[in-house]
Formats: sequence, structure tokens, C-alpha cells
Amino acid sequence: MINNVVLVGRLTKDADLRYTSNGTAVATFSLAVNRQFTNQKGERDADFINCVIWRKSAESFANFTRKGALVGVEGRIQTRSYDNQQGQRVYVTEVVVETFSLLESKSKSEQRKDQSDSNSGSYSSQQSSYNNTQGNSQEAPRNQQYQNFGNSDPFEKSGQPIDISDDDLPF
Repeated sequence: MINNVVLVGRLTKDADLRYTSNGTAVATFSLAVNRQFTNQKGERDADFINCVIWRKSAESFANFTRKGALVGVEGRIQTRSYDNQQGQRVYVTEVVVETFSLLESKSKSEQRKDQSDSNSGSYSSQQSSYNNTQGNSQEAPRNQQYQNFGNSDPFEKSGQPIDISDDDLPF
């Protein structure tokens, strides 16, 4: 079975970073994602998709993004339910983010920030991608996306033939 979501959109407001009772960081945010087609007025409509991100990635996401930031997220759809104060069952569908990427340069983001109403805080981007390899508190840890296979470079002998058997070729 496959449950994989990839979204590119802009943050509708700053991420809401909170901590669970056992100290696990969790951030919630909403992404505005433009639709591919225009409406009858010739304008593009957008979908506003609720997302949640956990642990260190949640802290990084909240620190490095601001309202209006262009981000890419990858994760899975999750549906949950709870009873509200009136005793009614409420169903929530959201994207549980496993990785995210900042898709805009720091200068472009700051330029957009200067043109709009000033928000408190500063935008800082030291890295463009973070990987939440631990999932949320209810999941088993995932394998790391990138593994270290040592420091050997198979192309260190540039210009010399490389010994590869035909069985190793994918075609």
C-alpha cells in the first residue's frame, strides 16, 4: 500500500510550535497550494492543507520559516478523530510531514517580507532541507534517507577504465 504526499506551497501563517507533555516538539501549519486550473473568473484557486511535523524537524521548520515562505513537504495523509467539548465526534485529515525543503532564497524571502506588513522575528536559512527520520511519537524510527557508504570515490581514477560487470548494469 502507498500513502505518500508531496506538496509545494506557501505558509498561510507562522508554524505553531508546541511541546507534548513528555517534551516532544510538534508544529502545525497550513500550506496554500495553487490549483493547476483557473476558475470562471480566470483566477487560480488554492487549497489550504493542514500539516503537522514532529521532533527536531518541527523545531527547525518553525525557526527557519515564516508566513508566506515557499516550502516543499513530503509525508503521508493521516486521519484521526476526537470528541469536542460539545460531545460531537470531530474528524481531522492532515499531512504528517516527514521531510521538508525551503524553496526560496533567504534574500527573496526577506525582500517579500519587507514589501508586506512587518512580522516580528527574522528568517534564517542555514540548510535547505531537513529529514525527520524519527516520525511522530507513535511510530517506530525510520531508516535514514541517506547512508554513509564510506569515503571511497569510485571515480577517483579519472580517465582510466572502471571494471563493471554486465550484471551490474540496469539496462
